[in-house]
Amino acid sequence: MPGFASYQEALDFMYKQLPMFQNIGKAAFKADLTNTIALLERLDNPHLGRRWIHVAGTNGKGSVSSMLAATLSAHGYKTGLYTSPHLVDFRERIRIDGICIPESTVLAFLDLIRDAIINIQPSFFEITVALAFYHFAQENVDYGVIEVGLGGRIDSTNVISPILSVITNIGWDHMDLLGNTLEAIAREKAGIIKHKTPVAIGPMFDEPLAEILAIAKEKQARIYRDLPMDVGFAKAIPLHGDYQKENLQTFTCALEALKDLWIPIKRSKVLDGLKNIKTLSGLRGRWEVLSDSPFAVADTAHNEPGVKLTMGQISQMRKDSPNGKLHVVWGMVSDKDREKILRLLPVDANYYFCKPDVIRGFDAQALANEAKSLNLKGDHFDTVLRAYEAAMASAGAEDIVYVGGSTFVVGDLLKSLS
Repeated sequence: MPGFASYQEALDFMYKQLPMFQNIGKAAFKADLTNTIALLERLDNPHLGRRWIHVAGTNGKGSVSSMLAATLSAHGYKTGLYTSPHLVDFRERIRIDGICIPESTVLAFLDLIRDAIINIQPSFFEITVALAFYHFAQENVDYGVIEVGLGGRIDSTNVISPILSVITNIGWDHMDLLGNTLEAIAREKAGIIKHKTPVAIGPMFDEPLAEILAIAKEKQARIYRDLPMDVGFAKAIPLHGDYQKENLQTFTCALEALKDLWIPIKRSKVLDGLKNIKTLSGLRGRWEVLSDSPFAVADTAHNEPGVKLTMGQISQMRKDSPNGKLHVVWGMVSDKDREKILRLLPVDANYYFCKPDVIRGFDAQALANEAKSLNLKGDHFDTVLRAYEAAMASAGAEDIVYVGGSTFVVGDLLKSLS
């Protein structure tokens, strides 16, 4: 079969012909690893025999993965980083020392594996995972930090044998796929824990923690948790969301585990990595400041625990600047528990409702109507950019503009502003 004529044609093949969770949600989720294993076998199993760090959790796994990758890069190790979803460019998902996978590599990979894709019919995510392992093997990375996409036990990334597993926290999200209790969700996340492989655990509620500790004990996995954090970490990192304190705690536990694996870790290099995390990992959309006057910030928090934390930080900012008004640019996807999340938002803010540009995006007018029934009042707009521009035009110098509700809202805006 002839190869793809261009990178864009190859990318369109991935987007248009294959189910993608970003677009259609639950229907794209595969409840086993069969397709991923079949794809990797066609590629001579590039995921085997390498040093991986596997990171799961409800919130914070992207930040913790980036902290670890940046730290390893700062120590001089060639470090791969796989995260999802992307915000602006597909290639953000697969990086080595902060550098996105080249378009030429994506094109060559899809030319190589096209027939297998047609025969196996894997999902977009399964293909992307295989691409990441292929690229990291081709470039012979020293370490690879792999973020779980959804859950853990049956996530496509769970084909690896890591040197370290990390679970950031457990909260309410994707209950239709992972379970209706925190314990059930914890069991799915803990599926990344491997026999006699250390596991670093972040701060979390007692119920899921007990579940994870029990599974770790059964797997004879050494546990790292509740270790004292170096205060210099928080000073070094240029990420100012309050929730990063918990992520740094998880990161601290993971660092201690790496030291016990005889990986030399120097404090000065850790600080260098954290200081340069944006360059070394490409991390964006986490309390990303867009403007100083008015203060405008975008954040990818999109589930109940994440939104609670960001709204808590906004509340504190408003106390510090009582004369300022709050303007919220807000959009969601259709398969979230919208009412539960909308109830976390302040009723005295001005709202600018919008629909993220994905098939799962929830209609802006319908969202405005649902929000109005909860005393959240505002206008609706047909794009995220127009909603943001309206908010910025209405905001005074002392006001706050917050953009969020969905990773895809933040992605749309960053793409429009780039």
